Amino acid sequence: MIGWIIAIAVVVILVLIYFGMYNSLVKYRNRVEETWAQIDVQLKRRFDLIPNLIETVKGYASHEKETLAKVVEARNMMTQAPADGRNQQMEADNMLTGALKSVFALGEAYPDLKANTSFIELQHELATTENKVAYSRQLYNTTVMTYNTKIESVPSNIVAKMGGFTKRDMLATPEEEKVVPKVQF
Repeated sequence: MIGWIIAIAVVVILVLIYFGMYNSLVKYRNRVEETWAQIDVQLKRRFDLIPNLIETVKGYASHEKETLAKVVEARNMMTQAPADGRNQQMEADNMLTGALKSVFALGEAYPDLKANTSFIELQHELATTENKVAYSRQLYNTTVMTYNTKIESVPSNIVAKMGGFTKRDMLATPEEEKVVPKVQF
């Protein structure tokens, strides 16, 4: 009789441990999704600012069609990237970031554009948004690292395999951003 009670108690404890670990993994997976949603929010914010920037620049630098076309092309890539294709979204985001740098460089070539308050405000808004995107990417990578560690650690890796939890990829920094800029005085 006591043997049955002990066996039932062990089974109950194991079931409780399983559900505790499972719920913990769900919590971490949801955190990964939430941090990705934060990146999405910032990308959408930037996406919405771009048409105003293009219109402002067109008025001052209408013959810079190639630069503006790159921004429009990159923006279109963002809309065409599948919602669940994180790597494609980040690739399009990196392309857009590069195109925006070219637009901001136009401010140096066109003093009237550089003095335009709309351009200055949009440049400031986009710079602020870029900082938020960078922070959100960093938070996402930290959350993914925690989640991946959790699903690879014993004994939660057993629960992860049984529950279908899979490893997530962290967001990589584009190669061109890893190059240290050359500074000359």
